[in-house]
Amino acid sequence: MGLWIGRPGALREITDGAAKFDRSPDLGVTEFRALSGGVTTWIPPVRPRRLKFEWSAMERDDVVHLDRLARRIDGAGPVAVIDPLARNVLSSSQGLGLGAPDKWTYTKDVVTLFNGIWDPYAENRVGIINSSEKPAELYWQHPTWVGYPATAGMELTWWAPGLLTSGAPIIQWRMEWYDATGKLFFTSSTPNVASPIVRTAPEKAAYVRPAIRFDGTRLGEWPMGESMLCLGDMSAALTAGARPYGEGTPAYSITNYSHAATSGDGSFRDVGLELVEVT
Repeated sequence: MGLWIGRPGALREITDGAAKFDRSPDLGVTEFRALSGGVTTWIPPVRPRRLKFEWSAMERDDVVHLDRLARRIDGAGPVAVIDPLARNVLSSSQGLGLGAPDKWTYTKDVVTLFNGIWDPYAENRVGIINSSEKPAELYWQHPTWVGYPATAGMELTWWAPGLLTSGAPIIQWRMEWYDATGKLFFTSSTPNVASPIVRTAPEKAAYVRPAIRFDGTRLGEWPMGESMLCLGDMSAALTAGARPYGEGTPAYSITNYSHAATSGDGSFRDVGLELVEVT
């Protein structure tokens, strides 16, 4: 699997390995030194990631795709980048079940979240507060798009072992598939909650939104714990105990672009891209 890049609904896999790939976050740490000599630091609550890519001797079709993206020929919207080495594409806090509850949505008046509103490192607890025959569902939200970027033929694994271990009354793992317009057109599900759900993105898929359906007649409150939306079939590793942390699939803006003929062969191009995470 190579690197996927593009606007959701028009992702392209770049199979040529980048000569340079730097994905360091902009920590923004500022130091303050007291007259006594002691040092304190301040770090901003949002730490955007910056990406730098360089490819040499890139083939024409890949060059055309990146050129159109960088020059905003087909639209000015943000760009998705899916790193093939990122095992869990949820955000880090979301994958750990921590912090502000706006990273999830849920069936109103039936399901609710507790604790996370008070502290970005506080563990959320999921509660079923009113018995109901209607579906009691919890959805993992992407901060920018209707779901997490995906493309037809991409295999994904979804599991929330934290809630499973805590005894929450889960009756289905669910994966909702949306097209490029943001319209829901298909839902994958399984009642076999003891194992992760593994599905291949169907035709027209541009986004996937993972979800859980609970037995809405069982009231209670449970720690959310860890969850994973993984590239490829990770079911065996997750069942065996692997718990990859969330690395995120944020929206990016291209801030710099270089495009030059490859030395000695004008039919290829050396291309560079710089991107910054946007909110």
